[in-house]
Amino acid sequence: MIHIDPRERELARLLLRHSVKARKGDVVMIHGAGTDCLGLVQAVIEEALRMEVAPYFHFSEPEIQRTFLHRTGKTALEKLRELELSLMEHVDCFIGIRGSRNIFETADVPPRKMDQFNKLYASPIRDVRVNQTRWCVLRYPNSGMAQLAGQPRAAFADYYYRVCTLDYPKMSKAMQPLKNLMEHTDRVEIKGPGTDLTLSIKGIPTLPCGGEKNIPDGECFTAPVRESVEGVVTYNTPTVWEGKPYDNIRLRFEKGRVVEAEAGSAAQTRSLNRVLDQDEGARYVGEFALGFNPEIRHPMRDILFDEKISGSFHMALGQAYSETNNGNVSALHWDMVSIQRKDYGGGEIYFDGKLIRKDGLFVPKSLQKLNPEELRK
Repeated sequence: MIHIDPRERELARLLLRHSVKARKGDVVMIHGAGTDCLGLVQAVIEEALRMEVAPYFHFSEPEIQRTFLHRTGKTALEKLRELELSLMEHVDCFIGIRGSRNIFETADVPPRKMDQFNKLYASPIRDVRVNQTRWCVLRYPNSGMAQLAGQPRAAFADYYYRVCTLDYPKMSKAMQPLKNLMEHTDRVEIKGPGTDLTLSIKGIPTLPCGGEKNIPDGECFTAPVRESVEGVVTYNTPTVWEGKPYDNIRLRFEKGRVVEAEAGSAAQTRSLNRVLDQDEGARYVGEFALGFNPEIRHPMRDILFDEKISGSFHMALGQAYSETNNGNVSALHWDMVSIQRKDYGGGEIYFDGKLIRKDGLFVPKSLQKLNPEELRK
């Protein structure tokens, strides 16, 4: 019998009723990765049935996925892509629960295999899911995730459920002034240790994120005008891409394009540039965002948490979202995060010459409800 934690039932209700806004008669696809997440999956299924929503459960095991990635080829990927796309045509909502015990499980998959998988299968399916369903993705607080956070599993689970079940309606209300300000901003300047960057967000919509697409949540994102990014940015948050770790990524931009990219070691730098050379759009920015979840303070190589860190900003190289489309197209969408709080070196963000955030705290009175002490009230 699968054990369901009462907190999983609370999270299941949040996912269905707030995040994807499931309605009677909807079909919701629930994708669980790794056996650790089965309790939460079952809680979501039971809650969906209570709501008269039809749950479709799809399961994958990361170790099996690794074998598949090593051995698959073009024909199999194309056939499986068409099968998955035909299934997605009948899906109204999507909930992805990631419960891998080892985020480095695919680290030894050859780069050409990962590129083939992303271009022929993962990217087309992601685009349909993102653009045609009401979706939300989240991680599961298993032992692997607790290790990344440097905590015992029980302590991390307490932290996880506290972070994931915030008062998102309150956060959503507090985000509206930031959304309005960003949509009336042209020039953004970002300054900090190793960072002196300018970009324009003029004419591109801004989306406030309060628990709809990701759990946990807490960001406002848009995209830069594609060729407007100029200068240097250094990301002080470690990251992972395709099962490989990267540290201290530094990028230099000219006319929106990354013309110089380096990471924490020579091997990481070579690997980073290989990823950025996979297609033309991979060296351009598809997303710019400010993060402000008051309970997320430190990185743990998990982007669903790290991009929401209080006092951070992030940019994604590659594909832009359709809601904030700047015209950039790529098989890549890689979020990279920099924390600007004092304990991480500080920094400033200016909108059209006006100081908006200093050392991770919003300065204008209209935005101060997004600062940690206000969101925690």
